Amino acid sequence: MNPTLHQFIVDYGLWAVLAGTFLEGESVVVLAGFLAHQRLLHLPDVMLFAFAGSFAADQLLFYLGRRYRDNRYVRRVRGQPAFAKALALVDRYPHGFILALRFLYGLRTVGPVALGVSRVSPLRFLALNAIAAVIWAVCFSALGYAFGQTIESLLGRLHGVETKLAVAAAIGAAIGLAYHLYARRRK
Repeated sequence: MNPTLHQFIVDYGLWAVLAGTFLEGESVVVLAGFLAHQRLLHLPDVMLFAFAGSFAADQLLFYLGRRYRDNRYVRRVRGQPAFAKALALVDRYPHGFILALRFLYGLRTVGPVALGVSRVSPLRFLALNAIAAVIWAVCFSALGYAFGQTIESLLGRLHGVETKLAVAAAIGAAIGLAYHLYARRRK
C-alpha cells in the first residue's frame, strides 16, 4: 500500500466529499462510502460531510434564486427547459419537491433556484432541505458501503490503496452512469 496516497485520502478525503457534493454528488458519495468500507474513511464522517455539502449547495442556490432573481446567472437558469418543469412541480407539490429534489435527474441545480424564485418560505426550505440532505447522504453513503461488501465478497480482501481507489472509482462511475441513464430514460 502506498503510504503517501493512503495518508492523502485519510487527510483530505472528507474534504473531497464536501466539495464533490457541490458538483456531482452521487458518484462522489458512493465512492466515499466504498472507501469507508475499505477503512480509509469513517462512514459516519462520510455521511456528515455529504450532508453538509449537499445541504449547503442547495441553500446557496436557493438564496441565489431568492436574492438575485434578475441576475444574469439566475436568468440563465430560469431559461432552461427544466426550470419551468421545476417551477410547476414546486407550485403543485412544494414539500414533496423539496424532499425529492436530490433524486430528480435534471433538476438538481435548477430546482433550488426555482424554489428561491417561488413563494416557498426560507425557513420551510431550510427545514425540509435539512431532512432531504440527511436522507440523501445516508442512502448514497450506505450504497457505496454495501457495494464495498459485495465487491469484497466477490474479489476477496482488496490490497493496496490504488486497487481500492480503482475499484471505488469504477463503482462510482457505474452507479452514476446507471442513475443518469435511468433518469434520462424516464424523461
